[in-house]
Amino acid sequence: MQSMAAACSSSSSSSAWAAARLSYPPPALPSWRHVALPPSPSSAPSSHGCRWPVAGAGAPALPLSIRGGLRPLPSALLAAGGARAGAAARTRTAAAAAASPAAADGGGKPEGANGIPRTLQLGAMILGWYLLNVYFNIYNKLVLKAVPFPYTITTFQFASGSFFITLMWLLNLHPRPRLSLKQYAKILPLALIHMLGNVFTNVSLGKVAVSFTHTIKAMEPFFSVLLSVLFLGETPSVLVLGSLVPIAGGVVLASVTEVSFNWIGFWSAMASNLTNQSRNVLSKKFLADKEDSLDDINLFSIMTVMAFLLSAPLMLSVEGIKFSPLYLQSAGVNVKELCVKAALAGTCFHFYQQVSYSLLARVSPVTHSVTNSLKRVVVIVSSVLFFRTPLSPINALGTGIALAGVFLYSQLKKAKPKSKAA
Repeated sequence: MQSMAAACSSSSSSSAWAAARLSYPPPALPSWRHVALPPSPSSAPSSHGCRWPVAGAGAPALPLSIRGGLRPLPSALLAAGGARAGAAARTRTAAAAAASPAAADGGGKPEGANGIPRTLQLGAMILGWYLLNVYFNIYNKLVLKAVPFPYTITTFQFASGSFFITLMWLLNLHPRPRLSLKQYAKILPLALIHMLGNVFTNVSLGKVAVSFTHTIKAMEPFFSVLLSVLFLGETPSVLVLGSLVPIAGGVVLASVTEVSFNWIGFWSAMASNLTNQSRNVLSKKFLADKEDSLDDINLFSIMTVMAFLLSAPLMLSVEGIKFSPLYLQSAGVNVKELCVKAALAGTCFHFYQQVSYSLLARVSPVTHSVTNSLKRVVVIVSSVLFFRTPLSPINALGTGIALAGVFLYSQLKKAKPKSKAA
């Protein structure tokens, strides 16, 4: 009888589990719940019919859906949570795609909200570039009028740049480069050309008006085309060559009617065009070399330091030590005022070139060329207003034609890749 009672109890428990499975799951339960084990045979006698258990342990075998004690249940909460999880996953995927390099470069898609901060940043850089260049030309011209020593002033300007560069590296504002002797040997010609370009510019600014120097320097596209043919093997189109005609014609017209015309100032500005464009072409080839892992900022910095080391012996051999306080006092120059203007000119000189290199790394060379031509207009107009330089109508017309030719040249260079792509 006891064995029969135990069997009946086990059978009743199995019946209870079967009933529970039919009514499972209850609608009010959460999506995951603990399922209690069935009561033991001794806890509650059953009046149902007896059925012998299959398991040898005396307890019924749990179905697979209940055996772990946990079972996922379909519910509205689970569906909503899954939708939210899917939306969060899609959001993370979109954010990762937006942070990818392709998205950062535009990827051919509209920039959206990111375009406004980038435009503001580029606009601020261009504005700073223009202002620094204007103030450099004004202060530099004032210093050259007081002490006409272009080699000494060039050395002082490169010394100012070397000071700021050393400060930048010491404060870890930019990673310091580690170069081999072979790389220094490759940068040495760039530094020499960079130094000579600034020397020729200062010689020209000391001999003629600032506006006339920058009118002559509008001939830069002519030298750019010439050097690209000689060193890069690029063949310009007929339209590009045609845009050089108004540039040359405007410079000639402005030169004929220039009040402060001087052959030394004229040829020094032309030599500055040649050296500066040579520096740009050689820098482009250096940066394109995969073996020389050097960014544009460090390349410019090393060129500046090396240019200072090259300009110091040139200054001593040509002009000697002319920037001493004793000499300046004997010449009747206000030493304090001159030092302040020279320091401002050196500071503006370094940072306007630094901003120019940084801007070139963020925009295309054609865009940089267009902004450079517009900068020349700003410098010419500012210097004419500040120094009250006399300009005849024909002189102003020649300057305008030359600058219009520079702008036309930039637009044609910009349109040339599009015609190929079509």
